[in-house]
Amino acid sequence: MALVGVGACLFTAISLESVFGTRTDPTRIAAQIVTGVGFLGAGAILRHGTDVRGLTTAATIWVVAAMGMVVGFGNYKIAIFTTVLVLVTLVAIRPLERRMFHRQEGRHMEEDHFS
Repeated sequence: MALVGVGACLFTAISLESVFGTRTDPTRIAAQIVTGVGFLGAGAILRHGTDVRGLTTAATIWVVAAMGMVVGFGNYKIAIFTTVLVLVTLVAIRPLERRMFHRQEGRHMEEDHFS
């Protein structure tokens, strides 16, 4: 995650600099970051039978890239707020996710055991 955030920040920051006397359009670079991160996120999603895993990881990769872009644009307050929000969300969702999906995993294990 750290490398995704740093990479997005670096691409965004460099898009704001003049290179060879001309400036690159930062929105074009941002669009390419979103496309590349979408590819990474898609690789994190796995399907196993009827189960789909990795959606939280894919979403986290996506939001970390967005936070890296925000830092690259110099909006540190937004980046700090978003970081806190994402961390609280991930920590709060974990116990809820375990409670909701623990029974389903146990049922699948029993079905597999008797098949």
